Amino acid sequence: MVSSRSPWLLSLLLGSALLSTIVFHARFVPRFFPDDLFTTSLFLFAGWATFALVFYVLGRLFSEPGPIPSMRSGDIGTAVFLVSLLLSLFLDTLGFTFEAVLEAHVLPALGVYVGLALIGWSIGQRTKAINQISTSD
Repeated sequence: MVSSRSPWLLSLLLGSALLSTIVFHARFVPRFFPDDLFTTSLFLFAGWATFALVFYVLGRLFSEPGPIPSMRSGDIGTAVFLVSLLLSLFLDTLGFTFEAVLEAHVLPALGVYVGLALIGWSIGQRTKAINQISTSD
């Protein structure tokens, strides 16, 4: 299942996911942010997916998992992601909207990205462990 081309393909996937993340966050999100929130959210979600994909590939390339790695970091990442989203929504309901006080949403935004990084890394680590098990038979 895992071939000798796998690191090369994973490096290609890492480069394309990293480039896509940068393009989504640096080009499209600021272009649509204040005016069109629906389009902004679509590009933001696409950027989040590619950001998590970057850490998935990093987890596949650079982790050294045990026979069955713990998914605790994935659980913590999911919790940090969801709590950060809820905190941002709570700030919005209190009147601290993105347009009025953007600085108030910096901490929840960092939490979202930390959560996505933990989720991506843990899934990549788990996938590497499963591939090691399947090729050892």
